[in-house]
This record gives sequence, structure tokens and C-alpha cells, in this order.
Amino acid sequence: MKLSEIFKPQFIIIDLKAHDKKGVLEELSQVITEQETSLNKGILLQVLLERERLGSTGIGDGIALPHGKLRELDKLLISFGRSINGLDFDSIDEQPAYLFFLLLAPENSAGVHLKSLAKISKMLKDGSFRQRLMGAKTREEIYRIIIDKDEELRLL
Repeated sequence: MKLSEIFKPQFIIIDLKAHDKKGVLEELSQVITEQETSLNKGILLQVLLERERLGSTGIGDGIALPHGKLRELDKLLISFGRSINGLDFDSIDEQPAYLFFLLLAPENSAGVHLKSLAKISKMLKDGSFRQRLMGAKTREEIYRIIIDKDEELRLL
């Protein structure tokens, strides 16, 4: 699956305003529910917070990959947010998180969900990729960096 098929520029927040985990999840949910109007933001937020209670999705190196499954979904959705100053996301390395990819999947799609998480994790292992995301000036630039990295990995 190509990220360009499921990830859109309007799902990008270049400067998150949140100061905590719940705020980040609210902002990342908001950009999705603005486009996917059939989704209930309250239910979406509840699913994400319940997942976080199982264990933080802050994976270290300034990265968090919050995710959840929704019965109402029929396709995978991804949003991205960047916190210029970073914030506490209960990351495993106890350091602030700066880059956030939110993944939402249909309830019955374990394979696609896990493959997408793995793909994004692999992309984020590249330190120069993370630096380019942090240095990008526009939503379109962030989108292009992500899509180009996805294409690069597909060619390997």
C-alpha cells in the first residue's frame, strides 16, 4: 500500500498547539473528523485514550505513533502533527515527542494496521528523515517528504 493513497495534506498539522498527550490526540483527531464527517470525534478520542492506557505509543527518538481501531471505519486513515518545542508523551525513553503519526484502522483489519505501523516506524528510524520533517516550513513540504520517503522504501 502506498501512503499517498491514504494520507492527504489536509491531515497534517505543522505546529501542534497542545501541551499534553490528550491535547495532541484531540488535534490529530480533529483534522481527521473535519474531513471524515461520519466519524465521532468523542468516540475516536476515547479509543485513542484507551489504547494509551494499555501503554504509551511514544516510541522514543522524539516519535509517537498513537493508533486505534474503529468499527465505523472502512479504510485506514493517517494524520501527522509536529510539535516544534516537543512535549511529554510518556515516551519509553522519557524524552519529549516532536513527531506524531496517528493511525486509525477498521476494527477487522489487523494486517493493514500492523503493516502501516511498521512502515511508518521504518521511515522514522532514519534520522535525516526526522530532521527534514522538523525543518519543513509548510504542510505541502511535510507531505512531500513523507511521500518521497515512502516511495524510496518501496524501491529498496
